Amino acid sequence: MAVTGLIGQRDDTPSVIDNIVRYVLSKGKDITPLTLPKALYYIQGFYYALYEDYLISDDCEAWVHGPVYRNVYNLYSDYNYGKIEKPALVDDSVFTDMEKGLIDYVIKYICCYSGKILESFTHQEAPWLLARRGLPANEASSRIIPKGDIGAYFSGIKERYNMRTPSDIQLYAVEMFGRVN
Repeated sequence: MAVTGLIGQRDDTPSVIDNIVRYVLSKGKDITPLTLPKALYYIQGFYYALYEDYLISDDCEAWVHGPVYRNVYNLYSDYNYGKIEKPALVDDSVFTDMEKGLIDYVIKYICCYSGKILESFTHQEAPWLLARRGLPANEASSRIIPKGDIGAYFSGIKERYNMRTPSDIQLYAVEMFGRVN
């Protein structure tokens, strides 16, 4: 960064999370500021479960309405409850086939639900519950949801549903939807 500053250039290379956000917004339908952070949380969790690595380096926080990546929320909060506009250009070549495949299945099987439904999903899941332990339901919090908790929870989901490929995310999504309806 210091070197690029000295020669008058900026490093405008999007981060991994920025690339994921652009891709989700370009492929998803009706993605709102409530839906987007949950999509990122599920991408992080299922990616870890299937590939034993974290795709997103940013920390996820346990907010009242579910998991949130603060920087992403801040970029899109002006949309309130409305649909976030699709980006003009998206370079999906930055993803491996595994990454793109997983993101596509999260979009297909998770992002098909409203932000409120996804909020209900996350309010039943251990990572969010553990991070908010001891807090009243409507108390604001910036507590971090540890990546280890996300990884452990979704690894357990992988085993419980005998998940072998990203398409198996559907099994979990369908059961969770059945619980909230």
